[in-house]
Amino acid sequence: MLLEKDQLTGSDFKIRPLLFTTLIISGCSMIYELIIGSLGSYLMGNSVVQFSLTIGIYLFAMGVGSYGSKFIHRHLFDYFASLEVIVGLLGSFSSIILFLCYIYTDVYSIVMYGLTFAIGFFVGLEIPLLVRIIEQHDKVLKDELANLFAFDYIGGLLGSLAFPLLLLPKFGYITVAFISGILNILAAAVIVFKYNEHLKWKKSLKTMIVASLIVIMSFILFGNRLTNFLEGGLYEDQIVFSKQTLYQKIIVTKHKDDLRLFLDGNTQFSSMDEKRYHEALVHIPMGLMDQPKKILLLGAGDGLAARELLKYPAIEKITLVDLDEEMVELCRTDPAISTLNERALDNKKVELVYEDAFTFLEKNKAQYQVVIADLPDPNNESLNKLYTTSFYRLINKSLTEDGVMVTQSNSPLFTGNAFWCINKTLKEEFPYVVPYHLYVPSFGDWGYNLASKRKIEQEKIELKQLKLSYLNEQMLPVLFSFGEDEKKDLAKLEINTLFKPKLFEYYDSDTSKL
Repeated sequence: MLLEKDQLTGSDFKIRPLLFTTLIISGCSMIYELIIGSLGSYLMGNSVVQFSLTIGIYLFAMGVGSYGSKFIHRHLFDYFASLEVIVGLLGSFSSIILFLCYIYTDVYSIVMYGLTFAIGFFVGLEIPLLVRIIEQHDKVLKDELANLFAFDYIGGLLGSLAFPLLLLPKFGYITVAFISGILNILAAAVIVFKYNEHLKWKKSLKTMIVASLIVIMSFILFGNRLTNFLEGGLYEDQIVFSKQTLYQKIIVTKHKDDLRLFLDGNTQFSSMDEKRYHEALVHIPMGLMDQPKKILLLGAGDGLAARELLKYPAIEKITLVDLDEEMVELCRTDPAISTLNERALDNKKVELVYEDAFTFLEKNKAQYQVVIADLPDPNNESLNKLYTTSFYRLINKSLTEDGVMVTQSNSPLFTGNAFWCINKTLKEEFPYVVPYHLYVPSFGDWGYNLASKRKIEQEKIELKQLKLSYLNEQMLPVLFSFGEDEKKDLAKLEINTLFKPKLFEYYDSDTSKL
């Protein structure tokens, strides 16, 4: 039973406001934890490590806080309301603090884990204080404790759902933190209003609450400006577009004639040299085929690979599969980007499918003569699956017997272990695999891997008299030649699977040395 009777020794005691505040503070504390963990992943990479450490430190701090609560003997309502204000202020400014530390200092990790511990410690004090408040004022302790913990867990669920599905895509990290902080402080206001007769620090608490709300509301009014200012510190050029979608943070920058697209902080293209990247990605596999008609593009939502494919009149259909509809729509409608991709995304030959590439391939029954995987770097576990034996097996099934596939594979020089891991993983599913690479100024030495069920004869690649900006047939042999410092002993590398994501480990290890 939720509540049949409110009791107090000597007078009526209302417990519903305490349950309400429990719901609010639990949801807010979950949001703070998610903000810190996801920001760590966004700024530092390696989401498993960042979230594991955040959760571990947070829970440990809650335990310390719970232990520390036994030293609070009096004025329980006052301490509880004060804690809500403190947690609200810490949570409100968590995003700003972390962004500033990342941009301007070398102590981001120390501040991140210190902030995690501080919030966890104060949150850990709350539930024991609530239990003691109920114990002192309610005779039906068993029922009310059950209600208290039920509301605590429900609040955590609501916070964990609201953050990724609603709050982050709509408001961004900074404003979400402020909104959660306000809710925390409003929970303190409920305590002060509903349990006024139990408070000893009435005036001080009311002053703290009003002052805190004024400060946070002032910052909220400038939330977008703050976000733009802090994001500007992460990028060299002027930010002309910024949006958090359900899946990623999109940033577009511009400096003179250089237009750049970033997804979750990672460069996707620079207009100054993207043709080098996309010509090598598209025309090498196409040069091995005799007038292919059906092409599958996995990723490539910017439309630049589709632009190159549309140079082949024989192509009848290009199926472009990308998870993020908002990103594709930006590249389809933005004047600068759509000019760069020559409005390829509006071409009637291009079919847009908004779905995870892995899921699409699992359901796909069609056969394609060329499959091009232009996917983000494997810098987290969810992207790692797009470079596994399982993923390449699905591509194999979608490829005609004489077809060819290509995947971007990172740098053989700077991320050599990752590059050759992809090469070795492909060899588990395809009898013929051939690597190649070229220099792209924005990325450095960048590599790709071709794979097919038939022998790949790279010396027979023909560019079919295409007018290209970079590639020509005279330079093709160089693309398939690797320097000694770009080679790795494949025997020392493991293949990448869903159950053992070695590629992510190699990538993280390689990039940590840069």
